[in-house]
Amino acid sequence: MAPGTARPALPALLALIGALLPGLGGAQTSAHPPEAIIPRGGSIQVNCSTSCDQPPILGLETQLSKKEVAHGDHWKVFELSDVQEDSHPICFANCHTQTTAAMTLTVYWTPERVELLPLPRWQPVGENFTLRCQVAGGAPRTSLTVVLLRGEEELSRKPAFGEPAEITATVLAGRDDHLANFSCRTELDLRPRGLGLFQNSSAPRQLRTFVLPETQPRLATPKIVEVGTQWTVNCSLDGLFPAVEAEVHLTLAEQELHCTPLYGKDSVLATASVKANAEEEGTQQLACVVTLGGQDRKWKENVILYRFPAPNLTLSEPEVSEGTVVTVECEAQAGVVVSLSGLPSGTPAPRAQFQLNASAADHRRSFSCSAALLVAGHLMHKNQTRELRVLYGPRLDQTDCPGNWTWEEGSQQTLRCQAWGNPVPELKCRRKGDDALLPIGDLRPVKREVAGTYLCQARSPRGVVTREVVVNVTYYQSNILIIILVAVAGILGTVSTAAYLYNRQRKIQKYKLQKAQEAAAMKLNTPATPP
Repeated sequence: MAPGTARPALPALLALIGALLPGLGGAQTSAHPPEAIIPRGGSIQVNCSTSCDQPPILGLETQLSKKEVAHGDHWKVFELSDVQEDSHPICFANCHTQTTAAMTLTVYWTPERVELLPLPRWQPVGENFTLRCQVAGGAPRTSLTVVLLRGEEELSRKPAFGEPAEITATVLAGRDDHLANFSCRTELDLRPRGLGLFQNSSAPRQLRTFVLPETQPRLATPKIVEVGTQWTVNCSLDGLFPAVEAEVHLTLAEQELHCTPLYGKDSVLATASVKANAEEEGTQQLACVVTLGGQDRKWKENVILYRFPAPNLTLSEPEVSEGTVVTVECEAQAGVVVSLSGLPSGTPAPRAQFQLNASAADHRRSFSCSAALLVAGHLMHKNQTRELRVLYGPRLDQTDCPGNWTWEEGSQQTLRCQAWGNPVPELKCRRKGDDALLPIGDLRPVKREVAGTYLCQARSPRGVVTREVVVNVTYYQSNILIIILVAVAGILGTVSTAAYLYNRQRKIQKYKLQKAQEAAAMKLNTPATPP
């Protein structure tokens, strides 16, 4: 057998011999400490001693790096350095015979790698996922435990077995797990051996959970759209979690549309403003795709894009003199039916026209043309209007400028006199005799001075017309002072008459009394006639 392979059996052989053949006088060999635990790469001193009664031969059998650092007659101290693994050094002593003593040397070290394997990029809520933690290295394994954590919450605790050790735990994903941090931690518990608790943690990994319902997105869009017009498309989906992580894509004819998403608590609504080109005329596919958690929900609808120019409505002349013949014509594209105001209904056709002799009543007359197109069972309409302007001379008639006005002085009145014509005529009303102007259209109190006969003249480049207007103002003579004087005079006359009659009556009574007194006095002074 080669020396390299025989050497490891020598300590055990020496120990066996020492046990079977004790030395004279019961000499014993001892190792101190009998047990020890040190960090990997560390060093330790081992004291080998014997109770031999004569100078012995002492030594330490080990594969570790050693050196003698102290000695005595019956003992030696050896230093073991750079200890990388567990070992069982053996102290031996040759005293008449050989005796041995073995010690247990345990090496501890924390794991070199603690890693939580990657989590799913997105995890559906309500489904299980597995946490896997790998641990490489670390000893002693009998004291090494692996803990799986959600934040600081302990999910699982298991001993580390195998190299590398892999510890797993099954977790049911919930909404509360969204953006939660998961990690694993190793615990090397050497407290029972007089040391501490050594912990080593992995880098945390964040989980993203989601809910994407089985229902399809809802598309809100017109089914029929005219090319060249601006229209709005809405796409929405409810029951999402987290809604803000949802992406919405809208396409028309496989062309991406720019859309703006609006997020609710558990919903998303995307809006796009669309303007279809003439090249896209026909039936096109509008699609909405909502993506969340790497999964899609898609809905498609067909949109009919049609082309429908407005009808062409023309007047032979937009501005004509009174009495001119005007041609009114409306025309549209093939397949369109037009109807023209002022023209009786006839055979449906894309063209219609008629003529009229322009009069003052036609000034500012509006003509309209209505075009109808049948698209996918829907009747679409477009209208076009034109206005005719007729040039005619001034008009002043009884309706708009009455010829006789009668007002009461002091009342609030407005003289209304309207002249018609195109161009609009200038109107002035002057009083016969002094050419005084009559205010027209102003609300003001009536004075007797405005009474008179006026000539109202409407003038424009197309002629002059005149109308006579008479303004009458009624008023009453009223002199309050005279009335008061007459009343006072009447009262005074009555009082004077009454006073006169009273005095006269008093004088009459006084006169009668005086006469009666005189008569009585005469009667007393007259001598009696003798018998």
